[in-house]
Amino acid sequence: MNAIAQFKTDITPEGADYDTVRRVIELITEEYRDQPSLEAIAARLDQSPTQLQKTFTRWAGLSPKAFLQAVTLDHAKRLLRQENLPLLETSIEVGLSGPSRLHDLFVTHEAMSPGEWKAKGGGLVIRFGFHQSPFGTALVMATDRGLAGLAFSDSGDEAACLDDMTCRWPNAQYVEDTQATAPYAERVFEPGKWTCDQPLRVVLIGTDFQVRVWESLLKIPLGKAVTYSDIARDIGQPTAMRAVGAAVGRNPISFVVPCHRALGKNGDLTGYHWGLTRKRAMLGWESAQA
Repeated sequence: MNAIAQFKTDITPEGADYDTVRRVIELITEEYRDQPSLEAIAARLDQSPTQLQKTFTRWAGLSPKAFLQAVTLDHAKRLLRQENLPLLETSIEVGLSGPSRLHDLFVTHEAMSPGEWKAKGGGLVIRFGFHQSPFGTALVMATDRGLAGLAFSDSGDEAACLDDMTCRWPNAQYVEDTQATAPYAERVFEPGKWTCDQPLRVVLIGTDFQVRVWESLLKIPLGKAVTYSDIARDIGQPTAMRAVGAAVGRNPISFVVPCHRALGKNGDLTGYHWGLTRKRAMLGWESAQA
């Protein structure tokens, strides 16, 4: 039998927090096509972006940006599935710049806790396998939570590539399992499988600073590029270009977390952990896809 719960007291949170969260949800739900930034939302509510971020995250369990992405993705799925709109029209309808930006929303991520990072992979089972890719041999590594590593090697250098990756999390248990990693390799390098139905999940294993840099990389649209200075400003540390460069170089999930889209101050390609030739190839391949 259905029943309606009856409360003897008002459980609405006291103070201004409830009204703030309500207004943010209302604004994003109604104006998601404009893709309002945190700064724009904060200005509308006459609050600082930092305080608004903290308040909304504390009560809603996710940031305003994450909520905006969820609302956008939900509408995109409805248009693609129920109304059969083409990908480009769907992207424009939900306020995105194009199909490449819509694809970026289909890559979801989570970060391991600081404690898990300090354990250097202790307790983790990481499955790995080598697969062919458009950029040479790819080393794919995955945990039960998602894609954890993607690296590249030239023929004959597979052992060195594996050593490079395993030394990042020396206490993890490594199991060679190409059957488990093959689905990741197929989806990463096959644009036809970049769909909203099954978001590619990645798990970021690094320091807090590194994770913030890698999350900033995930914001760069397909076919675009930014400088290290741009990333430093995005994470709120505009003078930390050198540290940002180091974190970009330590990105364990190459290509998917697009460190190849980070350029030097003058737009130079600068270095790339897996070789400048491969970086040029990635940027060219993406330009064709975009």
